[in-house]
Amino acid sequence: MQTYFDPKRARDPHALPDLEVFYSDGTNNPEPRGWYWWACFPGCLPDGDPTGPFVTEAEAILDARSGLE
Repeated sequence: MQTYFDPKRARDPHALPDLEVFYSDGTNNPEPRGWYWWACFPGCLPDGDPTGPFVTEAEAILDARSGLE
């Protein structure tokens, strides 16, 4: 799922999502099973390694947005 670090940007018709949240079941990669997030614009490679795992998608989004004013 692609969303925004700052949810207010979702109302801007010119803003692109900059946060990707995804579930990994651990079968095709070395990460343990769970929800992850990383900075990623549509059509681009992620900006760094995934952060996680988290038990739920909501927890991953909350962690990604933590520290935003």
